[in-house]
Amino acid sequence: MAGPNKPLLTVLKGKKVENTPVWLMRQAGRYLPEYRALRADRGGFLELVYDSDAAAEVTLQPIRRFGFDGAILFSDILIVPYALGQELRFEAGEGPRLSPPLMDAALGALEAVPERLEPIYRTVEKVKAALPPETTLLGFAGSPWTVATYMVAGRGSKEQAEARRYAYRDPSAFAEIIDAIVNTTVDYLSGQVGAGVEAVQLFDSWAGSLAPAQFEQWVIGPNARIVSAFKARHPNVPVIGFPKGAGGKLRPYAAGTGVDAIGLDETVDPVWAAAELPDALPIQGNLDPLALIAGGEALESAVGRILSAFADRPHVFNLGHGILPDTPIAHVEQLLGLVRR
Repeated sequence: MAGPNKPLLTVLKGKKVENTPVWLMRQAGRYLPEYRALRADRGGFLELVYDSDAAAEVTLQPIRRFGFDGAILFSDILIVPYALGQELRFEAGEGPRLSPPLMDAALGALEAVPERLEPIYRTVEKVKAALPPETTLLGFAGSPWTVATYMVAGRGSKEQAEARRYAYRDPSAFAEIIDAIVNTTVDYLSGQVGAGVEAVQLFDSWAGSLAPAQFEQWVIGPNARIVSAFKARHPNVPVIGFPKGAGGKLRPYAAGTGVDAIGLDETVDPVWAAAELPDALPIQGNLDPLALIAGGEALESAVGRILSAFADRPHVFNLGHGILPDTPIAHVEQLLGLVRR
């Protein structure tokens, strides 16, 4: 007996469908009034992530409101360093903090706490049980370079200067950090799949800060190792790679990592991407989040250009980065109307 029709999963496996599937990065979050109400009730961000009932509810909110083709797990990329033994907190108006920062402490001084991953798996199970059968459940993790930048600096940093200096100054020590992230990430993604996830995305939000040789060493190589090890366990689960800011390095990324689909940020010309990336490779993206805020004719024009560029290949419509908190609900509704008509 055939399973339910899942347009997003079908596209990620390399097949075109009649109606382009759509989901949005950070679709479960601050632009939704129901999210803001739940967070106010539960307290801080990390408390929300670790309350599996609440995190499942946040994951499901945009599905109920908009009927997206994919539900993205509500969690955070810094769960992996938290499981590796760094302490994690979120400060209001300041963002995440990891301690001790590894520019001041050795990786070997950390004591791994793998049980910190378990509540995330429970969230996946709860979401899976409640999702419509046609909706694909997406898991995710941060890619090693991006996660390492936070682990080294202890926080987000301008131009990722601390991690870049560290990698040049002591490449063997930096490689140890990368190796630890790779190994934990493979287990983490595998655990998500065991709980019900059907496809995963690797977020490399700071990939664009690296020179070509370092991009090959710290982005392509580690992501390739994750994909290879993950595929050995789950050969039929698609992996989306999202190397934000990669630009002209997207071709070697696609060729070298083995990802099943590639996400494009808003700076990439969709016409260029359609011509330069492998014909059979599913592409995800890449609407400018500010075009979504603008709405109206600007949004219509941008959506039309993307749909036209990728009309002849498997394509998942998405933003070029996360949806912004001040995005009007009506503009998301307009976007869905444009993609689905």
